[in-house]
Amino acid sequence: MKRKLLSLVMAGTMALSLAACGTPAGNTGVGTADPANTPAPAPVDPAAMEEEITLDMWCIATESDSNRHSYEAAIADMAAAYPNITLNWEAFENESYKTKIKAAVSANEMPDIFFTWSCAFLQDFVDAGKVYCLDAAYEEFKDELPESMLGNSTYGGKHYGVPLTMNIVGLFANMDLLKSVGYDEIPGTYEEFIECCDALKAAGIIPFGCAGKETWCVTEYLESVIEKSVGYETLNDIFLGRATWDNADVAAAVDTFQSLVNNGYFDPNGIALGNDEVKANFMDGKYAFYMNGTWNCADFANNEAFFPKVKVAEFPVINADKATLGQLIGGPSDTLAVAASSEHADVAAKYCFELGKLICHYGYLDGCGLPAWTPYGDTSAVNALTQDVAVICGNATGYVLFGDTAMSADDANTYLSYVDLVYGCEVDGQGFIEGLANDIR
Repeated sequence: MKRKLLSLVMAGTMALSLAACGTPAGNTGVGTADPANTPAPAPVDPAAMEEEITLDMWCIATESDSNRHSYEAAIADMAAAYPNITLNWEAFENESYKTKIKAAVSANEMPDIFFTWSCAFLQDFVDAGKVYCLDAAYEEFKDELPESMLGNSTYGGKHYGVPLTMNIVGLFANMDLLKSVGYDEIPGTYEEFIECCDALKAAGIIPFGCAGKETWCVTEYLESVIEKSVGYETLNDIFLGRATWDNADVAAAVDTFQSLVNNGYFDPNGIALGNDEVKANFMDGKYAFYMNGTWNCADFANNEAFFPKVKVAEFPVINADKATLGQLIGGPSDTLAVAASSEHADVAAKYCFELGKLICHYGYLDGCGLPAWTPYGDTSAVNALTQDVAVICGNATGYVLFGDTAMSADDANTYLSYVDLVYGCEVDGQGFIEGLANDIR
């Protein structure tokens, strides 16, 4: 019954996936690339897959990353299937990778296959003509990879990315700590949530852990607060440049987030910590709540002592006139792409799809996210926390993709700089919207 439920949930999740970048069903894609400038290549010659070649790949699956095992397992399977193809792969830390891949694109020194985030992040590379069109290669996999899951990496009607797993921002809670102050469940309303934070603080327990050293971790909190204050459509339109940042409701939401900081709900030392340190502190019982991507379900499930204590929910609604439960931050984003400059681009394209399918499979089994590809094989061992995330996604009414991915590179950098100022209480909500409205046009 549980596996049947997951299948139904995934069907609903796939149907909603395009909402992340605001691409309605039937649209030609999120980007503006001119299809005439990127002619579709011919299908790969099967004999080419038997040639002795070497492919290079960059990704972010470092030793400490939740997805590491899924990459290692997938690459091992590919080595067995294609012993003639040598894959040299390197993994880089999340933030440093963003700089590295952008520099490589500018210098035209890209690996054959590279990890990327979808929407505007990948679009910048596509518009520069640096990404290989995957339309021909996709034909072989279209029965296993729904078209809806490609919406965030489709530009000018052409496909440029292979999606892996999809994730949302989850509100993770250490239930042992919540129970110690009288809560058997994660509070469902914002008022109850604040009361719970006050009770935790009074008991000497820090409510939130957040890695201020990695600004994307701050956005996991801030974007959830904004979305549950103004509604997903408003936030989505702002991220995509269809609406201005000069929005009084957004300013009020930023002030709400900042009040959480000023009320002492966040670990004051967290501003100097990285995400690995904060996550470790959460599992060690230092914080009651941890807002971050649901890829963390894998690490939580692998910690036998901690796993029975943790639950996941979505952030509660702050303004019921504008937002509802079911409006989530996240969606299909993690993607593999092929460099147009690759000497073996046609082979790399087919290899990329097969590798992506395997990474998705193992990542789903590990609990690193929900699958963009149609699940196959025995999935009964998927951990209970990921099952709960699937139910949350099954009830979703809309997604807003992570802001630093939904926006163009320059706009995202400007946005993240203002997020830092908000977390450091150097600007308030009004300063945030005025600054972004002025600096992002």
